[in-house]
Amino acid sequence: MRDELNQGLIDFLKASPTPFHATSNLALRLEAAGFQRLDERDTWHTEAGGQYYVTRNDSAIIAFKVGKRPLTEAGIRLVGAHTDSPCLRVKPNPELQRHGFFQLGVEIYGGALLAPWFDRDLSLAGRVTFRRDGKVESQLINFELPIAVIPNLAIHLNREANSGWAINKQTEMPPILAQVAGTEPVDFRALLANQLALEHSLNADAVLDYELSFYDTQPAAVIGLNSDFIAGARLDNLLSCYAGLQALLSAGDAETCVLVCTDHEEIGSSSACGADGPMLEQVLRRVIPQDQDFVRTIQRSLLVSADNAHGIHPNYPDKHDENHGPKLNAGPVIKINSNQRYATNSETAGFFRHLCLENEVPVQSFVVRSDMACGSTIGPITASQLGVRTVDIGLPTFAMHSIRELAGSHDLAHLVKVLSAFYSSPELP
Repeated sequence: MRDELNQGLIDFLKASPTPFHATSNLALRLEAAGFQRLDERDTWHTEAGGQYYVTRNDSAIIAFKVGKRPLTEAGIRLVGAHTDSPCLRVKPNPELQRHGFFQLGVEIYGGALLAPWFDRDLSLAGRVTFRRDGKVESQLINFELPIAVIPNLAIHLNREANSGWAINKQTEMPPILAQVAGTEPVDFRALLANQLALEHSLNADAVLDYELSFYDTQPAAVIGLNSDFIAGARLDNLLSCYAGLQALLSAGDAETCVLVCTDHEEIGSSSACGADGPMLEQVLRRVIPQDQDFVRTIQRSLLVSADNAHGIHPNYPDKHDENHGPKLNAGPVIKINSNQRYATNSETAGFFRHLCLENEVPVQSFVVRSDMACGSTIGPITASQLGVRTVDIGLPTFAMHSIRELAGSHDLAHLVKVLSAFYSSPELP
């Protein structure tokens, strides 16, 4: 079971280099399991026992099973995660031709660790909007092949490289894609039109715009002397998206279960398809149209906000509170912050801990050091938007926001097990 889950995650990560691809792959897996796609522009007819999903902006997805128990009595079991990760996004007019090299200007998306992006085999993927036969269309593309690199400057020319070198996001991050002869400008949009033709057999009249991200072509892998770890890009937070999907697919038909994977968490979630937008509430209100029934249902519901936690690093143990250093392969982490950077309270934490104990899943706690700033998640945002009780949890990882992160190879199975139990739990606190 563990090895099968880990390989499934590795395959999912490889197929999902951008939030658009992650959403598309989640949708494909849901459809294969019999979920019906809903269009927000249409009238919906949902019924007990039905399985549905809806996407927005091609980068966020909400999937749900309508249970047979009345919602006002049973509530809803929600699991939340996010589809985006820090990366390098291509600028609108990105072409740079300097000293015989073709480069692309990039904007840093989210709080990326920049140093690991150097000397990697990079490819490019995302969504392209184009005109064909007088109509505007969009399509996902993925070059897949390593087409770019950001070479480090030799240490002979940068003696400060190992002693606190500050990376300039504007001048040092543009990837190199090719050598070019002469002064004839390279047309990046023409390259995208060619990729549309190669990948989808689409002949675009003109590429109008795009949202494209560079990514590392090295696939995720189980590594370590004893295969203790999973190394890969975008573990934050596609790992939680994948775990939530596996749990939802195995859920029974008694309870109403929801998986919500929103976009833009890494930049604050304030968008139409982010957790700080109206998407989740609008979807739930279409399932529960009566105001009083909606409030009654929400007050009987619980959200598990699943986002990665900081595992205690053996080289930097002083970065953790000495009593709250989560270990890899020691189970999911309950994340707590008195200043509401996490939405956990004693009741929701107690319920999640109870679920773990009941299902023989190890569980840990994380509190940031009192002299350090604390990150946040979609948990407090969703809790404040819906008024739903929430527990923030996640799997411990190293190198969060790096181009290659590290998690424990046993922990995915732990998370899927407890989320499956949550979706099937007949009683919520």
